[in-house]
Amino acid sequence: MTTSFALSVIAIFVLLILSAFFSGSETALTAASKARLHSLAKAGNKRAVLVNKIREKKERMIGALLLGNNLVNILASALATSVLIKVFGEAGVVYATLVMTLLVLIFAEVLPKTYALHFADKMAMFIAPVIHAVTIVLAPVVEMITALVRFVLRLAGVDISMVSAGSHAELLRGVIEMHTGPEEETNEQRAMLRSILDLADVEVCEVMTHRKNVTMIDAAQPVEKIIEELLDSPYTRVPLYRDNQDNIVGIIHVKSMVKEIQAQDGKTDKIDPVALATEPWYIPEATTLFDQLQVFRQRREHFAIVVDEYGSFMGVVTLEDIIEEIVGEIEDEMDEIVAGVRKQPNGTYLVDGDVTIRDLNREFEWDLPDNHYSTVAGLILHEAEMIPEAGQSFNFFGLRFDIVKRQRNQITLVRITPKKKKPAEEAA
Repeated sequence: MTTSFALSVIAIFVLLILSAFFSGSETALTAASKARLHSLAKAGNKRAVLVNKIREKKERMIGALLLGNNLVNILASALATSVLIKVFGEAGVVYATLVMTLLVLIFAEVLPKTYALHFADKMAMFIAPVIHAVTIVLAPVVEMITALVRFVLRLAGVDISMVSAGSHAELLRGVIEMHTGPEEETNEQRAMLRSILDLADVEVCEVMTHRKNVTMIDAAQPVEKIIEELLDSPYTRVPLYRDNQDNIVGIIHVKSMVKEIQAQDGKTDKIDPVALATEPWYIPEATTLFDQLQVFRQRREHFAIVVDEYGSFMGVVTLEDIIEEIVGEIEDEMDEIVAGVRKQPNGTYLVDGDVTIRDLNREFEWDLPDNHYSTVAGLILHEAEMIPEAGQSFNFFGLRFDIVKRQRNQITLVRITPKKKKPAEEAA
């Protein structure tokens, strides 16, 4: 009896180790970083390749691990019950239940799974060869169990073919939000990555320079005046119009004008600005930034005219506008946080009415909606459902908006006061 007791104890110990192995393996293989393992596999890591191969058939993997885990757990419990019944009689059933529950819970579940969660990638690659062999050996049984499970679920009206369906973009957004590190650097990285994903959802009308802010030159002016305005402009490409701003006759480049002046030995009387200008390229306002970026690259263009559904001139969009949408505003010597935003000593912000909601959300990590409007002025008009007077105040989305200036029916300057954090929030 002593020998059989010792052998039973050793067998139970071995079975608990196997149970811990199966439990830890399940957690490691499901928790391992898909992106990191994919990168390692592309770099030639054979273990990472094997892990990815195992995870391609998740049902078989999970089925094999659960089958193995249940087999060893049940066998260990049966052995323990048998041994303790011989020692304590019928009370051995109770003792076996208590002892095996504690042993399995602590040493075969919590301990290995905790370790696997903290070292998921490393452990997944370490146990991959063994698990691969186990899945092959248990494949016939697992396939039968899987078929039975699918049949039962089908009877219950559950379609498991849709379980893995979902948006990879949303998954990537979640990973971006979990990205941590130094606060300022991490915020910039998160904003940049979010902006890349948003390119397909943002239309050019949301980032374009509005027509009232576009620098344009009247082609009917004397050549000397056109040259003067062109060279005084801060931009290298300027639209030329005739009669009215909707009638754009071309886009003139400063370099083309300078070359022509040199070719004419400084004489301007024979220069035709319209002939030097390139044909304007019109795009609809609903074009997404992703599509426009691709077309910019294909056409090797940097500048486009944005029109509405009626063909009316709305503004201009440049390649730089789209790049800034990804990397953020490029600060100049005016040292504004965002163009049109000036931080005040008391913690408030003076914001021009035409500043976009996207720029504010990006810079300050606010969560202002921009589905029905694109600017601060648009937000206030939409939410207030009125044209406010200077001096009026509103509270929207956790922020206070004070109307500072209004010209005619246009809100031109707003003071935004962020919600003050509670002491508990600051401590957190």
